[in-house]
Amino acid sequence: MANTDSTPAGGAQGSSHIYDYNSSPNTRAAISQKVRILSPVYKPGNEANNLLYQLGVCSSFSADFNRGVEDIRGIGFGDQIAERVPGVSDPVDVSIERTLMYLSNGHQAFGFAGGIDGPVRTLQHHRWPFDIEQQLVFSSIADTETGTTLTDNQKGIREIDFSGQKVTGAQEAYGENQKHKAIITYFEACWMTAISGANPSADSSLMAQSISAAAQDVHDLFSTYGEFMPSGNDPSLSQNATIRHNSISTGANLRTTSSSVTGSSGGVAPIVLPGIPNIPAPPF
Repeated sequence: MANTDSTPAGGAQGSSHIYDYNSSPNTRAAISQKVRILSPVYKPGNEANNLLYQLGVCSSFSADFNRGVEDIRGIGFGDQIAERVPGVSDPVDVSIERTLMYLSNGHQAFGFAGGIDGPVRTLQHHRWPFDIEQQLVFSSIADTETGTTLTDNQKGIREIDFSGQKVTGAQEAYGENQKHKAIITYFEACWMTAISGANPSADSSLMAQSISAAAQDVHDLFSTYGEFMPSGNDPSLSQNATIRHNSISTGANLRTTSSSVTGSSGGVAPIVLPGIPNIPAPPF
């Protein structure tokens, strides 16, 4: 008999009742009920295993992105910072909390032959890295306002097909349009750095496994990254986010130290006349 807790079906890592779905509310705030975490579940033998599947019974997922800055000062120029220069980024680590099941443990859920599938018990037995994909799935509100035509700079937004859930009445109501857009964040070539075992406690029946993994790269899976990536706040593209770089701006409206709130869209940049900079926009 198949192990339904660890045999992929319908995009999930298993097909038992553990992996049953339900609906979630449509909101403007991003909610955890819609987030999908995918990883390469272990498949016995030489069976092809080139897909990622949705991780079940995952109670928390976190990834933090940090980097420091280095301060430049000059002797004789007073108590002044000349420039704060971004340092190299810190390595990205992922933390996951997942319920331990008899037929599916943390090793198996990330592609290793652990538990009932093989001898893997510790990190010493991991010989190859794995990928993790996070899908921040949109609500119908966000789907509509994102629009149907995406630019070349939005390759990391993909449509996720939910028709495999075979929801009662969905085919009649929505036809083939059972999709939500999702923002993809891809953690490439991860090495597991920590995993808790079957650690029982007299105060709780459930046993959870805390898993940490070190990612070697993070990206949106579909874009090509490089020096001239249009990532925003670029004054050479009239994106004047700071007065510090007004001198290289190509736009007519330079960033100033003050602005008024006018119009229907919130903050409006001040009026800048030729040769007469920094005139605030008129008040209400």
